[in-house]
Amino acid sequence: MPKTILITGSSTGFGRDTAETLARTGHHVVASMRATGGKNRQHAEALRTLAVAENLNIDVIDLDVTSSNSVERAVASALERGPIDVLVNNAGIAAAGVSEAFTPEQAQALFDTNVFGMLRTTRAVLPSMRKRREGLVINVGSILGRVTFPFFGIYGATKFAVEALTDSFRYELSQLGVDVILVQPSAYPTPMYSSVQHPDDAGRLGEYGDIGKIPDKMFAHFLQAFQAPNSPNPHDVAEAIATLIAQPKGRRPIRTVVGTPFGADMVNAQTAPVQNRIVEELGLASLANVAT
Repeated sequence: MPKTILITGSSTGFGRDTAETLARTGHHVVASMRATGGKNRQHAEALRTLAVAENLNIDVIDLDVTSSNSVERAVASALERGPIDVLVNNAGIAAAGVSEAFTPEQAQALFDTNVFGMLRTTRAVLPSMRKRREGLVINVGSILGRVTFPFFGIYGATKFAVEALTDSFRYELSQLGVDVILVQPSAYPTPMYSSVQHPDDAGRLGEYGDIGKIPDKMFAHFLQAFQAPNSPNPHDVAEAIATLIAQPKGRRPIRTVVGTPFGADMVNAQTAPVQNRIVEELGLASLANVAT
């Protein structure tokens, strides 16, 4: 059955591919991105052109996850056309480098997009979902929300936060008819790598000597792997999201690793029984399963 699906960060990468993939399977996609009349104008126009050429049901709207006003306006506009069945919180930015060399302002900006942005859009959509007692929220996290790579500490911290918020929302909404799940992509060749944030404090970075040069070597390794014939295909993420949407409420996995897990799958498996025991000990085991 076709659904109306709001996707954040649809200009490029996972978001753009997911928007096209879901629309081609018959869903109505509300593809959101910031600055549709500015830096993302070409991306917005290209998506609209594609929708006309392939007769796809895609609406492109302006939504900046770092602005509460922008989020509220965009969601209200989308709801005027009908209920939102699925929210895909995909918008995000990456950062890599010596953690000490990132300024507090840089870390704040990262959290504002990756964590508070997700919170803003979720809060804007949930009232309508709760009222209908129907809805699905898919948060795009990362394997780095489960395992830690050196030099990805600030970015990983935002994704660890997404993990905690996803679990909490899932429990709190489970008896209100809303399903909240998480997709954990691994490293993929997307435009995120070309726009990754680096530390601003060159002085502190210089004090790390050769250690401070490791992140560039890591990126060179990743980029080389991405150019190999068997490099990971970013389309895996769009396919995983499409599969999750098609599954029945209450039957969807809480976490889905996509790509090389680097142990994130093991952490998921080992953490699940601990988490289940915690809610049982709190007398809240009834919140662990989504009411259907």
